[in-house]
Amino acid sequence: MFLFALASPLAAGEIDLRAPEEISELLTPYLPEAAGSQRKLQELLGEILATEGYFSPAFEFSERDGDLQVTITPGPRTRIGSVDLAVDGPLAAKTREELLAGWGLPVGQPFRQDDWSEAKQQVLARLLAVEHAAAQLLDSTAEIDTETERAALRAHYDAGPPYRFGELKISGLQRYTPDLVQRYNRTVLPGEPYQQDRLNALQATLQASPYFASVQASLDMDSEIGPDGTVTAPVLLRVRERAAHRVAFGAGISSNTGARVEANYHTPDLFNQAWEFDTGLRLEQKKQTAYADVFLPPDGKNRRNSVGLMAEGTDIQGLKTERYAFGAQTVQQRGSIEQRLSLNWQEERREPDGALATTSRALVPNVMWTWRRVDNPLDPHKGIVLQAQIGGGTKALLSDQNFIRLHSRWQQFIPLGQQNMLTLRGEIGYTLADSRQHIPQDYLFRTGGTGSVRGYAYQSLGIKEGNATVGGRYLGVVSAEATHWLNESWGIAGFVDAGDAVDDLQDIRLAVGYGVGARWRSPAGPIGVDLAYGQRTAEFQLHFSLAIPF
Repeated sequence: MFLFALASPLAAGEIDLRAPEEISELLTPYLPEAAGSQRKLQELLGEILATEGYFSPAFEFSERDGDLQVTITPGPRTRIGSVDLAVDGPLAAKTREELLAGWGLPVGQPFRQDDWSEAKQQVLARLLAVEHAAAQLLDSTAEIDTETERAALRAHYDAGPPYRFGELKISGLQRYTPDLVQRYNRTVLPGEPYQQDRLNALQATLQASPYFASVQASLDMDSEIGPDGTVTAPVLLRVRERAAHRVAFGAGISSNTGARVEANYHTPDLFNQAWEFDTGLRLEQKKQTAYADVFLPPDGKNRRNSVGLMAEGTDIQGLKTERYAFGAQTVQQRGSIEQRLSLNWQEERREPDGALATTSRALVPNVMWTWRRVDNPLDPHKGIVLQAQIGGGTKALLSDQNFIRLHSRWQQFIPLGQQNMLTLRGEIGYTLADSRQHIPQDYLFRTGGTGSVRGYAYQSLGIKEGNATVGGRYLGVVSAEATHWLNESWGIAGFVDAGDAVDDLQDIRLAVGYGVGARWRSPAGPIGVDLAYGQRTAEFQLHFSLAIPF
C-alpha cells in the first residue's frame, strides 16, 4: 500500500490531476514492478509530474505504521517560452494567419503534455478539414530548460497541395442507380474546394435516407497533382442498401389517446422505382387509424413529393368521428426554412353525444413554414422554433363551407446556466368562416392534454355541443416551463400552462394548469412525465410524452 502527501500546496487551477488519490490510481498498473524499489517509484512519479510541467520535483520517503509514505515537493512549473509553428506548402495567407492565431498553447501558458499533443493535433485537423486533405505533421519538439523553467515548442507541417472534389465513384449499389445518390448530393460538387464537413454532410444525408443502411465517404488519395498545382480527387462512396422489405409490430401507451398496438409494412423500392411505401394499422383506445403513403425521391430542386390516404375513427370527449382522407404533399428546405405545400381532401362524419350527427367535406390547399435554430434538434438547450401555416376551402371547389384557417406556434429555449433551462411556448389559431358548421374538425381547434394545456384531459377544452366537446374557431395557448437537470440523464421540471378554444373571442377564459414533472434523456430525446392540476376542473391529470420540438 502506498500513501501520498504534498509538501506544499499547488496553485489553484494550475493542475487538475495531482490529487494524491488520483496518483494512486495512475500508479496501480505499475505497483508490482515499483513495489520493491524506491528508485523506480521515484522515476514513475517524476514522469507523471513531468506530463503536467513539473520537471524538478523532490521526493522524501518515510514509513508510518508499516506503510510507505512519499512526500512530494513539485517545484516550479515550466511555462511556454517560445513557439515556432511552420507550415510548408501553398497555403492561403488567411488560413496561415488563422492557424497561428488559433494555436492552443501560447507563450506564457503552463506546459502540459496533453495540451501540447492537443495543440499539434488541432492544427493538423484544421488543415485536413479544408482543402489540404494530404496534410501531415513532419516533426515536433518540446525543449525543456529546467533552469529557466521555460519550454521551447516547435511544430513543422506540410500542408500538401489543395484538393478539389472530383466525380462520385459509388460502390455497393444493387437495386438503385447512381442517379438516386446524385439526387441527395447538394454539398459535394465537382470542381469545388474540398471540405471535410461537406463530405460528412453527404454521408449523413445518404445515411438518413430510406435507402442505405451504411455509407462511407472518402477522397481517392491516389489522385495526381494537376498542372495548376491542385489535386482533383474522385469521391469514393461505399454504400450498403437497406432491406427491401420490413414488417414491424409495436405497442405503447399515450396519456392523450391511451394504450395502442400497431403493425407496419415498409419498402423503399415500390415497383422497383425507389419509391418509399409505408402502410400500417394503429389501434388506440381513443383513435384507430389505417394509412398508406408513397414518398418519391428528391427532385432536381430538392423537393420531396408524396401522396397518401387514411381512414380514421376517434371517440374523444363525447365526440365520435369517422374520417376518410386523401392528399398530396411536397416538402422543400429553403435555406433555414422548411416549406410544406399540400392539397388534402377529406370527408368526415361526426356524432356528438346528445346532438345531431353531421357530415362535412373539404378540399384544402395548405402551406406551412417551419424555421428552426436550435443547438440540438432532439434535445435543445438553446434556440427557437417558429411555425406558421395557412389553408382553406371553398364551396366552389368540393367543400361544404367557405373558410380560411390560420395557425402558428412558437417555442423558445433559454439556457439558465449549465443545469437549468426555461422553455416558453405559444400557439394561436383562427378559422375565418361564417360558422363552424360543416367544417371538418381538423380545421377547427380543441386543446388540452400533453403538448398543449396540461392539467386537462386530451382535447377537453373547446365548444360544448350536446354532451360532447367539439372544435371552435379560435385558439390560444401559452406555457412556461423551468427544468433543472440533476445529472446527465435525469431532471425535474415545474410548469404553468394556460389556453382555451372558443367560437367567439368574447368567450375566451383561459384554463390554467400547473404542476411538476420528471425528465429523462433517452436516445430519441427527453421523455417527460408530468403531474398537473387543472384549476378549472379542480382535478389532477398525469401526462407523459417525448418532448421533441415540433
